[in-house]
Amino acid sequence: MAAGTPGGDTPSAHTLVIIPTYNERENIGLIIGRLHAALPNTHVLVVDDGSPDGTGDLADKLAEQDADNRIHVMHRTEKNGLGAAYVAGFNWALARDYRVIVEMDADGSHAPEQLHRLLDKIDGGADLVAGSRYIPGGSVVNWPKHREWISRGGNIYSRLVLGVKIKDITGGFRAYRREVLEALDVNTVESHGYCFQVDLAWRALQKGFTMVEVPITFTEREFGESKMDGGIVQEAFFKVGGWGMRNRWNKAKALFGK
Repeated sequence: MAAGTPGGDTPSAHTLVIIPTYNERENIGLIIGRLHAALPNTHVLVVDDGSPDGTGDLADKLAEQDADNRIHVMHRTEKNGLGAAYVAGFNWALARDYRVIVEMDADGSHAPEQLHRLLDKIDGGADLVAGSRYIPGGSVVNWPKHREWISRGGNIYSRLVLGVKIKDITGGFRAYRREVLEALDVNTVESHGYCFQVDLAWRALQKGFTMVEVPITFTEREFGESKMDGGIVQEAFFKVGGWGMRNRWNKAKALFGK
């Protein structure tokens, strides 16, 4: 049975897509419309950080107009990072009966039409599936070269420092089995920005969960502005370095004794 098929008993038939927003009024209706055109049975939680452009109000209207009650909205009073928004969304999902929780950007960079690739792997037994730009079949479209270099460099750095094989560990298009998020104690995750993605993947791998990648096409946003800044890059550099050093120290202690 295909991922997201109504009435199916596969994990993906009980999927929630979390979409964090801040000033995404031009994008939110488009991305939800595309998602439901591709996977009509999939629920959505918009986590809005008090967008001054009215994104949250528009999301409320979309929810009211959805006769199937697939659209839900969480209003937060301040903008305090991608990680905090996702943690709030994860807690909302885990308080309900969703079996698969998905991260997806609001700006169209993650194609809802490709979500089935992630969900099919979940249904096949994977614990965590990442949409990857950097494995065969993956690609980026209309991205400024300096952004791509930062992204590729960050992934190479993370892979070397942490000793993992994931090619796109910083990517934000992901599907988790609920059991993964339950085991990770997401409320202890303090990372922000794109470091949040590395943090969750690293914790999942350390717990012994299986993480696989599927190729996706990442497309630069058409509307609005990127939330990427130098502080996000700096946070990732130092935190990932610290995790890698700690991991090597723990392995050395185990090898040579305490």
